Parts: sequence; structure tokens; C-alpha cells
Amino acid sequence: MKALGVQSLSVSVDSRFVHKIWQEEELSKMVDGGVPFPMLSDQGGRVGQIYGVYDEAAGVNIRGRFLIDPDMVIQAMEILSPPVGRSVKELLRQIKAFQHVRETGEVMPAGWEPGGKTLKPGPDLAGKVWKVWKPGQ
Repeated sequence: MKALGVQSLSVSVDSRFVHKIWQEEELSKMVDGGVPFPMLSDQGGRVGQIYGVYDEAAGVNIRGRFLIDPDMVIQAMEILSPPVGRSVKELLRQIKAFQHVRETGEVMPAGWEPGGKTLKPGPDLAGKVWKVWKPGQ
């Protein structure tokens, strides 16, 4: 993430002590050196409530991912129930896409991958996307 100029944070209702043990006993065995970003404690779920992921009945934050741009605007979010894992590949694709849009004003068609064709929005493109882009390009 550092190479992309992105700051990553994780937030859960667990205490910093639980995070420390989880990092030492679990995460460090899955990721060389453990998770390389801060794990923040949201005891009481206030941050989770603000982002709409706090499950009050269970007292936990549901898994959510938020891409927030330098202007502090949420550009993308994904909420997943606990049984479904997240995709780091998709997260990286989205970060690169939003960075490209911010730098160039171009937009990504459906299925875009880094290095793929982008589109320059404007009156000349309206109603003619089909002429310059086909799915899978």
C-alpha cells in the first residue's frame, strides 16, 4: 500500500490487547511480520456506527472496506458478512482505478484492469461508448 501512497487502517471493537495477541499469535503466522498497518480499537462501536457497520445486538463491527480519497470523500465501500473473505486483488485494482481517475479525469469501463483501455468522458463519447469500447478490452 505504501508504494501506492495509500494509508491502511483496520478498526474493530476488540481492545488493543486483543489486537496485540491476535497479531502475535495468528496474523504473524499468516503474513510475514504480521499485518503491516495499524489496528485501531473501536470499543463501543462509535466508528462502526458512523460508517454503518456496527451490529449493536452482537456488539461487533461487520466487515467493511472503505476507500476514502485525499479530500476525505468515500469513493467506494464494501460490506461483507463474516463468512465471505475479501479480495486484496480487487482492492488494489480499485485503488489504482480511483488514483488514475483523479490524475487524468479518464474513467474505467466495466471489467477494467490496470493498463487496460480507459475512456475520456465528454459530449463526443455520449451514446458512442460502444464504438470505442467492447467488454473484455
